[in-house]
Amino acid sequence: VQLQASGGGLVQNGGSLTLSCAVSGGTFSTYDMGWFRQSPEKEREFVATIRWSGGYKYYADSVKGRFTISGDRAKNTVNLQMNNLKAEDTAVYYCAAATRRWALSAIRSTGPYDYWGQGTQVTVSS
Repeated sequence: VQLQASGGGLVQNGGSLTLSCAVSGGTFSTYDMGWFRQSPEKEREFVATIRWSGGYKYYADSVKGRFTISGDRAKNTVNLQMNNLKAEDTAVYYCAAATRRWALSAIRSTGPYDYWGQGTQVTVSS
């Protein structure tokens, strides 16, 4: 499984960006797909995840109401629409795939994810 993240960039406070993650080499529709982020001197943290079966979507409290995760099965992509961006959203954003089935409570941590993309930088200027 290979993941390719794109769409990062520099945006002003209050602006929007859409990140995209292209998935290849696996059975995309059976995975849980997540977005995580990491800023300097901080641990990688959960942002959002989607489980195709059941249509479950979960968000970190810090992004709820501003970020939306979605997927396109025909294109094998998972997107993260980010609105009303703040300086504290500045980080490298990673997409990840969990290819085994884990409890819903577990997929908000990094442990279940066995494939990771290379990361894309998002910088929000204040």
